[in-house]
Amino acid sequence: MTVEIVILAMIAAFLGLRLYSVLGRRAEHEEETISGRIDGKPGTNAAPAAPAPRQPVERQQQAPNPALQPRNIPAVTASVERGLRAIAAADRQFDAYAFIEGARSAYRMILEAFWRGDKDELQQLCDRDVYEGFAAAIDARVAAGETLENRLVRIEEATISAASFDAPVARITVRFRSDIAAVTRNAEGAVVAGSLNDAVEAIDIWTFNRNVASSDPDWLLDETDEG
Repeated sequence: MTVEIVILAMIAAFLGLRLYSVLGRRAEHEEETISGRIDGKPGTNAAPAAPAPRQPVERQQQAPNPALQPRNIPAVTASVERGLRAIAAADRQFDAYAFIEGARSAYRMILEAFWRGDKDELQQLCDRDVYEGFAAAIDARVAAGETLENRLVRIEEATISAASFDAPVARITVRFRSDIAAVTRNAEGAVVAGSLNDAVEAIDIWTFNRNVASSDPDWLLDETDEG
């Protein structure tokens, strides 16, 4: 009986050692696998490590030319559209709608500068020929002792009527329809013409130009006419 117990104990011990040996190796293998995943070096059966997140890369793209988009070409004649597209091809920053808004502002600024006799501002907004015409009219007014009390009530309409590009100069003609209240006073301050109570419709056709090769983004008044 004692011998049988000893034999059974020896068998149990032997099986325990075999079981420990197998489990120990499996545990070591699993530990290597887990360790490999953490280190980013998976074993044969390990799942591949997750790719490192991509760092953001600054994309350098040429800005699209907004003037070549259909919505940025106003309703104009075919010849005007060709002129605008030619200007846009030469000046990547050109936008027809932005130009019209700028032309409306320039129209107001130039008129108001002329009415108050501000030659310095006119010189910045007009080319030489137009400036000289305005300056001569201001001098004649001063010599006559007259002053203007004009007021631009509103700009009813500003539309592009012509556009052309003769490298490197772009030219765009705008037709303005506006309401202006005008008063002229003599040296004594008496009203000699006009009334601030009655606005008169005025139609002006102004042409602006710009050298697209220049770093100066401003357009200058190149020509004036009445409609």
